[in-house]
This record gives sequence, C-alpha cells and structure tokens, in this order.
Amino acid sequence: MRFLRYLPALAALAILPTSAMAEDMVFKLINKSSFVITELYASPSNVKSWEEDILGTDVLGSGETVNVTIADGRRACEYDLRIVFDDGDAIEDTTDLCETASYTVTD
Repeated sequence: MRFLRYLPALAALAILPTSAMAEDMVFKLINKSSFVITELYASPSNVKSWEEDILGTDVLGSGETVNVTIADGRRACEYDLRIVFDDGDAIEDTTDLCETASYTVTD
C-alpha cells in the first residue's frame, strides 16, 4: 500500500513534456592546438544564432582537457561549434555529439 502514496507523483512525471526529460549533452573538449581557447559556443545545427559562451571567464590552455555539459533541454545531437583562440582566430565545425564522447582541437 505504500506504492499508492507515490501514485500522484508518478502520474505527474508521466505527463511532463519529453523535453523536460532530455539528457544533458556531455563531451570532452581536448585542446591539442598550440593556442589558448578563450571562447566556446555550441548551438544545435537548426538554431541560426550562437548561444552564450560556455567557457565564460575560463580558458582552455594548450594541452588541457575540460568536460563540457550542454544542459539546454533539447534532444538535438548535431551541434555547431565555434571555438575562439587567444590570437583572435576562430574555427567553426558541425559534429554529432551523440556519436562522440570528445572533440579535439588541433593546429
């Protein structure tokens, strides 16, 4: 009979929109370039603008790795990435983050 006490909560979970149940996207960003990464942007490929800088005030030095979590509640797998370096150069790429556990930046 204890189960009946939780039935209303279980029913509420069943009617939540599926986007609320979406998994966070997590991957390793590996900097094998000779430059410091100062900015990182990741937006689903179907979004036409860049979202906020994931690194914020942090940077990723040459030879360093960081775990990146995208907790945007979306179910997208294909993301556009924009990576900005300390010399002002930037690269843009599209990758399927559901298929990879890491993204490596090289010179």
